Order: sequence, then C-alpha cells, then structure tokens
Amino acid sequence: MSEGNIPEVNQTPDVEEAPKALNENVDNPEVQEVAVEAADNAPEVPQEVVDAIDGGEEAVGDEEGGVIPVDLGSLTLAELSDMFDKLSQAEDRMKRYKEAEAIKSAFYKKLSKEKAEAGFGAKVDEPSSREDVIDEVTPAAQTEEVKDNPFEAMETAFKGVYANYKKERAEYNRQQDAQREENFVRKQAVIEDLKNLVEKQEDVNSTFPAFRELQNRWREIGPVPATKFRDLNDTYQFYVEKFYDMVKINRDLHDLDFKKNLEAKEGFCEAAEKLSENENVVEAFRELQKLHEQWKEFGPVAKEYRDSIWDRFKAATAVINKKYQAYFEGQKEKQQENLAEKTKLCEQVEAIAGKEVKSSNEWNALSTEIEEIQKTWRTIGFATRKENQKIYDRFRAACDKFFTRKREYYTQFKDSMNENMEKKLSLIEQAEALKDSKEWKKTTEALIALQKQWKEIGAVPRKKSEQLWKRFRAACDEFFNERDKNAKPENDFHGNLKAKKALIEEINEYVLSGDATADREAARAFVEKWQGIGFVPFKEKDAVQAAYTEAMQTKFPDFSLRAPRQGSGNGGRNGGFSRKPLSEKDRLVQQYNKLQQDIDTYENNIGFFSSSKNSAPLIQKMQERIDAAKQELKDLEAKIRKAEVSEEEK
Repeated sequence: MSEGNIPEVNQTPDVEEAPKALNENVDNPEVQEVAVEAADNAPEVPQEVVDAIDGGEEAVGDEEGGVIPVDLGSLTLAELSDMFDKLSQAEDRMKRYKEAEAIKSAFYKKLSKEKAEAGFGAKVDEPSSREDVIDEVTPAAQTEEVKDNPFEAMETAFKGVYANYKKERAEYNRQQDAQREENFVRKQAVIEDLKNLVEKQEDVNSTFPAFRELQNRWREIGPVPATKFRDLNDTYQFYVEKFYDMVKINRDLHDLDFKKNLEAKEGFCEAAEKLSENENVVEAFRELQKLHEQWKEFGPVAKEYRDSIWDRFKAATAVINKKYQAYFEGQKEKQQENLAEKTKLCEQVEAIAGKEVKSSNEWNALSTEIEEIQKTWRTIGFATRKENQKIYDRFRAACDKFFTRKREYYTQFKDSMNENMEKKLSLIEQAEALKDSKEWKKTTEALIALQKQWKEIGAVPRKKSEQLWKRFRAACDEFFNERDKNAKPENDFHGNLKAKKALIEEINEYVLSGDATADREAARAFVEKWQGIGFVPFKEKDAVQAAYTEAMQTKFPDFSLRAPRQGSGNGGRNGGFSRKPLSEKDRLVQQYNKLQQDIDTYENNIGFFSSSKNSAPLIQKMQERIDAAKQELKDLEAKIRKAEVSEEEK
C-alpha cells in the first residue's frame, strides 16, 4: 500500500454521526509513486528525491482549526457561553480562531431568535470579527426594563469575554506578522547561500552536505507573509532544481535519504501506538491528526519497508479510530440518560409552577426549590441533538411560568399593602379622634371595634408597619389609661379583674355531681355571674377572657359558648352555654373556626413584627405556630368528614 494515500483526518464529526476511520481508503490499490520507479533507471536526479529533500511549503494562511464534536445550533446560550469561555482559556486558543468565530456566530443567532420569541426585539449587535475594530463593552443602565430582560447580562458577559479574546488574538497576529517578516529575511539569506552553492559547481560529495544543511535551515524557518510566499518559494525551487540539474544523486545519497525518512516514520508509529494509552479519546484523536500531517511531510522509504511501515502506522490509527467510535457511541447512551434526568427536572418544575401559593413565605420556599433544580440541571450534560433544544425550551418555559406568577403575586401584594396602609391610616385617624373622649363605655366599644378591624387588615409596607402600629396603639393606650384613672366605683376595673379571676378559680375547683341537670344549672350560674361582672383593664381583657373560656370548656365540655350579645364590649357578656349539648361534628367545627381565627391573628402579628429590629426570631416562632396550626386544621378537616359520615349512618 502506498504511503501517499494517507486519508484526510482534519474533520471531527458531531455526536450524532461517529467519525470515519482515518485509514478508510488504505486498501486502494492505486499507487502514486511512479516517479520513484522511474527514477531508479534515470540518469538524472529522481523527482521524488527532490520532493523528499524539499517537501515544499504550503501557502501561509490561517492556521486556526479546532474540533467541535457537537452541533452548535443545538446548544443553549448558557452552554455556548460556557464553551467559548473554556476555549478562551485553552492553551491552543490562538490556533482555534475559526472555532471561536463559529461559537460566536451560533451564540448571536440563538440570542436573536430567543429575544424575538421572548418579545424583547430580534435585533442583536454582533461584535465585529475584524481585529482592527475594538468592541466597546458598556454595561447597560439598570432600568426596570433591563432588570426584567433575562438576556442582557448574558449578552454583556459574552461580549466582554469575546472582546478580551479578540484583543489577545490581535496581539498574537501582530507578533506572528512580525515573525513572518523576520522569517522572510532569513529565507532570503538561505536562497542567497543556495545561489552561491550552485554557482560553485563543485563535486556532489562536497556540495551535498552544504545543500542538505541549507535545506534543513529552510524547513526550520517558519512561515512568511502570504503575499511574499509564492515569489520566494519559486526562487527557492528554482535554485533547488538548478542544483539537481548540476549534480547527479548517487545511490548512497538515495539510501541515506530513505533511511532518515524511515527513522522519522518509525517515530510516528511509536507516537501513534502510545496514544492508545491516553484516556482522553478526543485529545488522542487530535494528536493523531497531527501525526498524519507530519507523516505527509516526509518522503518515501526504501521499497522493502514501505508496506510494513505503513501497515504499522495504519494499525495504530485503527486502534484510535475504534476507541473514538466507541466513545461517541457511549456519548449517545449518556445523552439518552441525560434526557431522562432533564425530563424529570422539567416535571418537578412544572408541578411547582402549577401550585397554588398564598403567602410570600411559600413563594420564597418554592423559589429556593427551583434554584436547586436549576443547579442540578447545569450539572447534567447534553441531551441528544434532536431533543436537546426541545427539553431546554420545556425547562425554561416551566421556570418562566413560575417566576412570572411570582412577579405578578408580588405586584398585586404591593398594591394590596398600599391599600391596607390607607385603611390603617383611616383607623388611626378615627382612634386619634376618640382618644380624648370622656364617654368611657361608648368609646371603649368603638375602639375595640377599630382594633378588630385593624387585625383583619392585611400586611402593609415593612418600612411603615411599626410606625403605623405605634401611632394606633398610642391613641388607644391614651384613652384606656385615662379611662382607668377616672373609673367610678361601679366601674372598678381592677376590682372586676380580681372578681373574674376568682370566678375562674371557682370554675376550675367545681366538682361535677354526675347529675347532668344539676351540672347544667351550675354552668349556667357561672355564665350569669361572669356576665354580671363589669369591665376589666383593657390590657388584661383578652387574657382573662381566654382563661374563662378554657375553664368552662374543660369543666363543661357538653356546653358551648353563645354568640356575643350586642354591646357586650369588654365586660365579658359574651359567654353562656346552650341547653343542647354539642354534637361531635359541631364541637370539631367550633375548634376549626377558633383555630382559623388564631391563624389570622398570627399572620397579622407577623405584619407587626416585620418592621422591628431583631424581629427575625419572633417572626420565625410565629411562622412555626402558623405551620402547626395549619397542620392541625388538616387533621380537624379529616375528623369533621369522619363525624359527618358517622352522623349519616345513624
């Protein structure tokens, strides 16, 4: 098999289509070494020896290449940005300019499409690829529109990384241009020495070593400016051909050249065989590409070694090809696994996005869940080319739905808090108008009603919450303090408090007789006695009322409190027991309603605490109470349904 038929390996297929073997055409029977065979019988210099010594030089152009193993169009903006960031930090980044430009173009194509779909406009100013144009990266003004634009930060970050890479590339090219100009001068010197060597016309044994040295010097010198390459190379080739026209190559020189080529190609075989130990299959494949390019630069070897050396190199190539093929087959399986994992994450986000949320705490907790899912998403690799964009669009749509709902909630919540603030300001004005009143009973009832309305109003802006509460409470406290100071003997609030506490102790100490009628009459007597006691100090009324209710419900569970009578105020005329014992269902419903009221109170208290310094522990404790109460509500609901079924069966 001819060495001249080494296949091209400078293209790397994407994941969906595994690469063809480097040596797929090595069995082609066509042999392109006619010149070698003809030279064996020719009296003049064989052409292949000229090729072996010279090797030529390709026109200087872009050296950039790169292997992109995936379809860039299937990647997300974040993935393209991450790929470009990694490329810009790679050691060989200057030689991967075409790959960098391909990623940039894919990024801005995707950005334009997604911005258009999201309603932010399709126009995107793609940075210029010209190295003489420096792209200015100016941070966008932090307007509300920009803040709501999810693409602005990503685009700005990408432009910054690309601008830095382009500046670095421009400097690299300037250095390369300077080096090419220097190489041009050096090669001109080689041509001048070669010209002098030809003009000497000395014996080959004396001139060939010098010729060989000039050839090596020429090859060691790097590329020259593309505009000067053709004339320079033509001049060099002219004197090389003139040298071979002047002298005859003897057989020893021929053999020496073959020997050196054989030694070089044996080294390439060893390097290719060593690559099979590299666990990074993609890196090994890239290195194999380089070896094939270097192989082409060397001329033929002796006929007796041509087939064996090529077969050895071909065998090493086949090993890397097989591993490379298996790698991409494995990538397909991994991508299917990635698709399954990403599908599960989509389902989780979709479930969260569809939940009914009623509080900011719930929104914050769910936001944390979404963020954790997004972190997990970023750790998962690509899905298949066909499904990668679809699954990303599904995931993004679910996330967008959640955060859109959250944004709408907080917009409505803000409006609601402003309305609540106006309502509380109205209550404050009413309380302040009543604080100097001397109509103790009437004003007491009015202020208690205002306090009840205050509790029913929802949260207000945090910065105003404590200020409003202090102002409202100050007006109420001013009136009740003045009322207590001016209390008449018949309105001895502190005496009433003692009387109610004594009654509560009496209820707790009461021993049930076992006679339902007698116990019912005792309970009714306690109620009437409680209702006959007057007002207590304002600050004590809630606590003493709660203690009374608990005592009666504990001692007389078969009786329930009547609804408050009109105008009962804080005097406690809101208690009595029905003659008919409560059913199990009614008792559970009563507990349910009371618990719901407690939850409303707790949530209202959170509004009071939110603006206070060092209020976090109080808010946390109150939230724990709310959570516990809500769980108890669920338990009560189940018990109520069970009680309903039991009553229906009876």
